[in-house]
Amino acid sequence: MCCGEKTTFIFFVSMSIFFFFCGDRKGFSQTHTTRTMILWRSIANQLGYHDCNPGVVGFYKTYMRTLYQTFLQRYPVWAVSHAGHCMPPETFDMIEDASVTEKDVFGLDGQIEHKLAFLRKHVPRGTNLLLIGHSIGCYIILEMIKRDPDLKVVKAVMLFPTIERMACSPQGKVMTPVLCRLRYAFYLPIFLLSLLPERLKISMVHLALRNLYTLDTSIIPSTVSLINVDCAANGMYMGSQEMRLVVERDNATIRQHLSKLIFYYGATDHWCPVQYYHDIRKDFPEGDIRLCERGIRHAFVLDSGDEMANMTAEWILDDLRTL
Repeated sequence: MCCGEKTTFIFFVSMSIFFFFCGDRKGFSQTHTTRTMILWRSIANQLGYHDCNPGVVGFYKTYMRTLYQTFLQRYPVWAVSHAGHCMPPETFDMIEDASVTEKDVFGLDGQIEHKLAFLRKHVPRGTNLLLIGHSIGCYIILEMIKRDPDLKVVKAVMLFPTIERMACSPQGKVMTPVLCRLRYAFYLPIFLLSLLPERLKISMVHLALRNLYTLDTSIIPSTVSLINVDCAANGMYMGSQEMRLVVERDNATIRQHLSKLIFYYGATDHWCPVQYYHDIRKDFPEGDIRLCERGIRHAFVLDSGDEMANMTAEWILDDLRTL
């Protein structure tokens, strides 16, 4: 977490979630008159993983730091990874909750409820929210604002949104059979790789990413952490549900909140192809729907975290000024 004199909260969902909260450094208090939060729902596409998984916050370190510094360190930045997508610290006490043992906590619906539960527990009701989503995070944001209409959303930025027809996309056609029927075949190789010495795993990651000339090296530790069979299984399981459940675009929710939404589509994105951009522009011609002209990839955290953060800051600056 990054902190400053004043607080705004950025909360990552998918890969992580950002909060911007305006008040004093003591954090959330019912006495604050101005409460602003930027809620980021993020997800990445690393090393052959599909668009939104794994949901590990470490991939967004550069994005978070740049966004934090762009606003002159006035707002703390918080992040929460997907449930089950990363191993907790060894010193972290794990307590089994009998109330959730029978629920599908690692599925798509469970991940949505996981973030809503976090907000209910840690964020005062009535807080102004500015949401930022990446990939499947955009779908989760739409579900969150639909399921909890009392959330005071000021703006929601949707980066490379996978909010419809995932299995029909070019990448979805390749990954659907892998995630839905063949994922179990990967468990043993991942387990065997996890037994390798840490130094060797780091070398393997560098080798796999060697063709990225502007690689953000801050993602290396998070990538290495994915060589864990439990985390990989949870990520692939969630991905299999996305292929089956993310089908029709939620036009009703988009229409209801259109003035608060910014969509940013990639020009070479195989998860949400340009045709999806043209389709949503046709259905919502008055919406703020943009097409990337900078050649940024879907998994922007690999090499464009700074650039994406600076763009995001420009888009939300006026909204922050009004709060």
